Amino acid sequence: MRFLDQPIDFSPVAGQTMAAYVATVSAAQLVDFSVAVHRAGRRLVSLWGSDERDRAADADAGFALHVAFDLAEGLVCLSLPLPADNPAFPDLASLFYSANRLQRAACDLLGLRIKDGEDTRPWLRHANWPADYFPLRRDTPDRQFPAENEDYPFVRVAGEGVHEIAVGPIHAGIIEPGHFRFSTMGERTLRLEERLGWKHKGIDRRFIGMPLAEGALLAGRISGDTTVAYAWAYSQAAEAIAEVVPPPRAAWLRALLLERERIANHLSDLGYLGNDVALAFGLMQFMRLKEDWVRLNARLFGHRFTKDRIVPGGVTVDIDAAGVGALHSQCDAVEKEVRRLKAIYDEHAGLQDRFLTTGTVTPDLARRLGLIGLAGRASGQAWDLRCNHPCLPYDRMVPMLALERRGDVAARAAVRFTELFESFALIRALLDHLPEGETRTVLHSQPNRRGFGWIEGWRGDVLVALETGADGKIRRCHCHDPSWHNWPALEHAVIDNIVPDFPLINKSFNLSYSGPDL
Repeated sequence: MRFLDQPIDFSPVAGQTMAAYVATVSAAQLVDFSVAVHRAGRRLVSLWGSDERDRAADADAGFALHVAFDLAEGLVCLSLPLPADNPAFPDLASLFYSANRLQRAACDLLGLRIKDGEDTRPWLRHANWPADYFPLRRDTPDRQFPAENEDYPFVRVAGEGVHEIAVGPIHAGIIEPGHFRFSTMGERTLRLEERLGWKHKGIDRRFIGMPLAEGALLAGRISGDTTVAYAWAYSQAAEAIAEVVPPPRAAWLRALLLERERIANHLSDLGYLGNDVALAFGLMQFMRLKEDWVRLNARLFGHRFTKDRIVPGGVTVDIDAAGVGALHSQCDAVEKEVRRLKAIYDEHAGLQDRFLTTGTVTPDLARRLGLIGLAGRASGQAWDLRCNHPCLPYDRMVPMLALERRGDVAARAAVRFTELFESFALIRALLDHLPEGETRTVLHSQPNRRGFGWIEGWRGDVLVALETGADGKIRRCHCHDPSWHNWPALEHAVIDNIVPDFPLINKSFNLSYSGPDL
């Protein structure tokens, strides 16, 4: 493949419906390639580790670090073998900001070590298991440990008049746990440091040994509001391993479910953004629309959030002419109301006063932080997997890219409105061009294979890297949430804003706590 003439022997991944390439590299090659990717303005997609000591054919097998990048040619995954006695890897955080927490998570789970790393604090462990217990090592037994209090070394801000405000991890509302440590002077925020990982569920370990087809059920439960994107990405990876292509009708139905998931989440987000600036009317109206939206999901697809409807090989649902008509009618009715609500939001002086210039991430800062998804597009980052690396059927009906440059709460709300209208149009096009035929094909696993799934969810792109063992069952499954990249950016977005604006800024990103805590 072409990329700055790097001397690396890449291999295309067989069975992929999207372009994906893999290569085994040395530490020097990994660093050189990462530098080249960074200079070319491309992005880190994900980073994870694996235990390779069960590879009987390789007496020197130890561990491996895997790093996935987005290039113009497609997804590229480099694998760096690490010795069992000293599994140290080079620090990539100076090149890719989001690599920091990903690297620390790999160390917590596998006992890897960041060579010359500036930040080696635990990320997932939280003192809830001993420092020498590594959950993803293959010889680690299942055990339970009593939870202990953790003395986490937060970065302190010193100076006269500086105060610390600790928020969470348990919150007053019905919200997932996360700890936020503010350093303030008066009401002005000087620094925010997050401590996440309170939703760790052992999902990476649970995947190991599961039959290939069953893994989709677990993937769809990683982050409940993104169940469609995760299930599709997992199914895409499983289909690459089995070397099957789902029927065209299944692809169109998958996209239909994905756009309905996008709309449902944007509706509720816009309602909550209104509520956070005391416009309760906005919350009531948008939540009414969302409730109608998910009730039709339940009627037509059997589940309000269409969980477990996308499976390896296709989908488990179909729609008839009456269902197509109901979906068309709902799109028309909801879009009409959203346009009226947008006019109210645009003309509401109090709302705009709170939205504009609040929680700003400039395009330059967004680029340096690796901001992605809808938050990235609100800060001028022209990247959407449906446009940049479209899979079927998005290669037939490429959506308009929703792009703003202000990077504030108002911009993130504007991106949501634009994406709502575009998704309404996409749903109509999907329904009008829905091909006839089967909705599912038989899938049989193959041993010792790799596959990747990469889907643009409503927050940003979801990656699933899947691998089978000699028995054809799951050997390793890494699921990557876009929130890994965007949580660190939130720490920068709140600087120089007043503390009472944090809930509004946080909601304008609406990142997943559960998605990164595997």
